Amino acid sequence: MDATPLRLVSGLVLLLFVCSLSHFCDASRGSDYYGAYIGPLNCSSDGNQNVSCKGIKGVVYGVDDSTFFIKGFTYDGAAIDVFFWANNGTTPGPNGYIIPYPPVELGREPQELQAYHNADIILELPAGKKIRNANWLSLWCRRFAMSVSSVPIPQNITIPKVRMLAEFTRLAHGLRSGNISILDSRTFYIPNLHYDGAGPDAYFMVGNGTQPHAFGVKVPNQVQSLEKLGPYQGQDIEIVLPDHLTVYDIDWLAVWCVEYRHNFGHVMIPKDLDVPPALGQTKITPHWWYNPTSSTLPPLPSSDEQTDCIEMLDGRVQVQWVIMGDDIQIKVSGRIREDQYIAFGLSGSDDKPEMLGGDVVVVAYDNRTGKFIAEDYYMSGYAQCNGLTGVCPDERIGGKNDAVYVHGERKNGITRVTYRRPLQTNEPERDRMIPTSETSVIAAIGRLNTRGEANAHDSFDKTTGDIRIDFTSRNVHKCTNSLYNVPDMSDVAPWPPMSITNETTFTARIGPTGGKRGYSRITGLPSWGIAWYINDLLIPELTVERGKNYTFIVEGGKDPTNIASYHPFYITDSKEGGYDQKSNTEKTDQKVYAGVKFDAEGYPYPTAVGRYCEWKHKTIDMSLEMETFENFFETLQLVCDKGEPAELHWTVAEDTPDVVYYQCYSHRNMGWKINVIGGVSTSLPIASMVVVSLVLGLLNLLR
Repeated sequence: MDATPLRLVSGLVLLLFVCSLSHFCDASRGSDYYGAYIGPLNCSSDGNQNVSCKGIKGVVYGVDDSTFFIKGFTYDGAAIDVFFWANNGTTPGPNGYIIPYPPVELGREPQELQAYHNADIILELPAGKKIRNANWLSLWCRRFAMSVSSVPIPQNITIPKVRMLAEFTRLAHGLRSGNISILDSRTFYIPNLHYDGAGPDAYFMVGNGTQPHAFGVKVPNQVQSLEKLGPYQGQDIEIVLPDHLTVYDIDWLAVWCVEYRHNFGHVMIPKDLDVPPALGQTKITPHWWYNPTSSTLPPLPSSDEQTDCIEMLDGRVQVQWVIMGDDIQIKVSGRIREDQYIAFGLSGSDDKPEMLGGDVVVVAYDNRTGKFIAEDYYMSGYAQCNGLTGVCPDERIGGKNDAVYVHGERKNGITRVTYRRPLQTNEPERDRMIPTSETSVIAAIGRLNTRGEANAHDSFDKTTGDIRIDFTSRNVHKCTNSLYNVPDMSDVAPWPPMSITNETTFTARIGPTGGKRGYSRITGLPSWGIAWYINDLLIPELTVERGKNYTFIVEGGKDPTNIASYHPFYITDSKEGGYDQKSNTEKTDQKVYAGVKFDAEGYPYPTAVGRYCEWKHKTIDMSLEMETFENFFETLQLVCDKGEPAELHWTVAEDTPDVVYYQCYSHRNMGWKINVIGGVSTSLPIASMVVVSLVLGLLNLLR
C-alpha cells in the first residue's frame, strides 16, 4: 500500500491541530492579555480619565501579586525627582515606597524616572510588598511631595498567581517528579525530575484531549533545545512553550516517545487557570532552582552551597526559602537518622523562640511508608497530641495541611525536603501569617512515633539564642558549614536497664526520659519527653507473679483538661499504650488488665487518677553529662500538686501473658515491661501447653 496518502492525512491532521492551538480557547487570555486590569494612568487622584499631564499615558495591569505591567507607557521626563510609587492611603501620598525602574541591585539608590514613549514596562515591587496591600500606583515627585499621575487599585481585584498541578504519572523509564507548577502562561516548573534517558525518541510534548497522543507539539527542554531528552537525576527545571502556545490552549504536558508513540508519563492541565501572563517578567524562581547556562545538567545543589540559608541546631539543620506570589517555598535539609524528623517554622512569639503557639512544618522520611512527608503542625500545648490539644498535625484537630510537599531526598545521612505553604492561610486560629519583617523561628529534631507523628524533640533551638529571619530578603543570610562536614551526634552510652523484683507496692510518678541515655535507648521506641518513674527509677522492668496482689500508688494527674499533666496509669498488652488515643477497632485489639473500666453505656474510663507529681530538672537537662542514672537523679527535684494519689490494685490472673506493660492511658510511649512469672503461662508455645496439660492430667490420675 502506498503510504503517501496516509502521510498526507497525518500531516493535515497535525496542521489542523497546530492551527487550532494558534487560537486561544479563552478570548480573555489572548495575545492582548496582560493580567488583571487596573486602569489608565491619570493626572488626578479622583479617577478621571482622558486627562493629559506631562504627556503621561499608559494602562496598568497586575501581572502577579508583586508585579505591575504598564502597556504603552509615555512620559516626557520633564519633572524632577519622580519615581514610580505605591501607597495604601485614601489618596496618593508621601507614606508609600519607591518601585525602582529600571530595577536596581539590593541596596543601590533607584534612579529618577526618565522619558519613555509608548513603552511596555514591567514593575517589580520591592521584596515583601504586595499589590493587594496598595491602594494607588503613582508617578510621585518627592521634592514637591505631589502625585504627577496615578491610578487607583480596585480593592476587589483578583490577581493571577502561580498554579500548582500534580506530579507526572509514572508509566515508563523511571519517570517521576515533584508537583509541577505553572509559573506563567507559557512556563512550567518541574521539580525533582527523574528519567532514565533510555527512551529512543522522547520529548516534552503538549496537546489537547483527555490523554496524550502522537498529534502533539514538542516543547524545548530547559536549555531551549529540541534534541531528544537525556537522563535527569532529580534536577529542577523550567520549560517554556513555543511562541504560539499558552497553557490555556492545551490539556496535557507529557514525556512522549515519538518513534514508538508511547506515553512515559503526563500531567493534565485544568481549565480554571488564572496564571500570570508571559510578558518576559523575571520568573519567580528559587535561587536553588536550576538556571541553565550550558547543556550540562548539574545535580540538585546541596543547601549549604547556597545563599539565603540559615543554620540551626548546631549546624545540623539548614533552611532555604523563596517567596512565590502568595506562597513561600521552603527547603529543609538536616543531618538526621532515617527515623527522625525536623520541625521548622514560626515561633509562638515574634521576638523570641517559643514552642507554645508555634506554627511549624514537620518534614521527614517516613520509613513505615517509604515516602517523604511535609505536615503542618500547631502547638497549643507541650503535650503529645491527644486529638484535641498538644503538638498536633492540623488535620488531626479539624484543620488543613497547608504544607504542600514538593520533593524530597535522602543521601549520605542527610534528609532534604522541599515544601510550599501559603503566606497567609484561611486558618488564623492554627496558622501564623508569614510576616514581611524579621521574626523569630524555631527548629527541632525528634523521632516519629508509630502513628507517623512527631514525638518529643531531642533537640530544640532555644538555648542557642534567638534566630530571626526576614523571609522577604534575598542574598542576606548565609550558611557557612557543609552538612556533610557536620559530625553525627556522639553515640553516648545508654544507662543500663533497671529492674524491680520482690516488691508488691510501687509508686508511679512522672519524670524526664533521660535524653540520649534514657527511654529511647532502653526501649528502642520514640519518646515525647516524659516517662513513668516506678519507685523513683526510670521505666524499670517489673517482675510480678501470677495469683498475687499488687498495689500501685499513682501520681500521674487527675485533670483531663490539662492534658500535659494528665497521665492515668493502666496495665495492658500494648507496647506503646495510649488507650484513649486509639480508634474503636484498635481498642479491641488491645487487652487491658487493670486501670480501665466501662460505664453503663460501654464507654471506657481510667480509674488510676490522682494528684500530679513530677521529677523535674533543678536547672537544665544534665542527662548527657551523667554516666549513671543515679547521678542524673540527683539533678532532679520532686514537685507535687495538692491532693491525694490514686491506688490501683491488681491481682495477676493465671492467664496473664509472660510480658505486659504499664502505660499512660492518654499518651503513648511512657511505660515499659512487666515480666510475669509463676503459674501456667498462656504465652507458652502450643506444644508446650499440651505437654503441661498431659503432665497435669497424669498427676491427677496418680492421686
